[in-house]
Amino acid sequence: MTGAPTGTAVHRVPAVVATAVVVVALVAMNLAEHLLSAPWWLGPVEAAALLAFARFTGSTWADLGLARERWASGARWGLGVIAVVAVVYAVAVLLPATRVAFQDSRYHLPLGRALFTAFVVIPLGTVVLEEIAFRSVLWAVLARQFRTWVVLATTSVLFGLWHILPSLHLGTANRGVSETIGGGGSALVVVATVAFTTLGGLVFGELRRRSGSVLAPMGAHWATNGLGVLLGLLAWHLS
Repeated sequence: MTGAPTGTAVHRVPAVVATAVVVVALVAMNLAEHLLSAPWWLGPVEAAALLAFARFTGSTWADLGLARERWASGARWGLGVIAVVAVVYAVAVLLPATRVAFQDSRYHLPLGRALFTAFVVIPLGTVVLEEIAFRSVLWAVLARQFRTWVVLATTSVLFGLWHILPSLHLGTANRGVSETIGGGGSALVVVATVAFTTLGGLVFGELRRRSGSVLAPMGAHWATNGLGVLLGLLAWHLS
């Protein structure tokens, strides 16, 4: 499953063409998700399609951050980040001043629904798709043409722009956002969301670079979103 060494991969499609196809596909996926309300289970299907395209154009499993020999490294980094985020989130929820940031009406759910969202919808419908898209496939096709710092910056900025459409409703759903920088759809909310998720993309990308595995940013991404849902239950209860 590790594939051939990177240097011997056969690039059937020029790297610039592969990059353009991936970017166009991501735009289409983003529009379908937020304008057409595509179901969450479509995420793994889209991720598989992106991986199939990347393999067809010559990317190896190592290029994609999925080489078997890097699984252990990716898991260690990912679990470490999950532990750190869990501690930070727990402290933030227990402090009244920061608890409001976890009170998101989208995730004010019954326990069973919250668990399903945190352990099924978010990892499969969000984390797998976005990490395969940005830190695996897009990373691999860009790495054929540019240095690592350019790949890191480009994937992070595009990851930030990916969140423009969901940011249009963020201020309405999240008390912390609405009370701090305004209601949903405001320019400040959109800019802040793009900036924050671009920074998150830099962190996820650096985890991918250091570990050599996309499992590390997957763990960090799930911790950011999934633990937010779980601790959001506590935040709503405490208030």
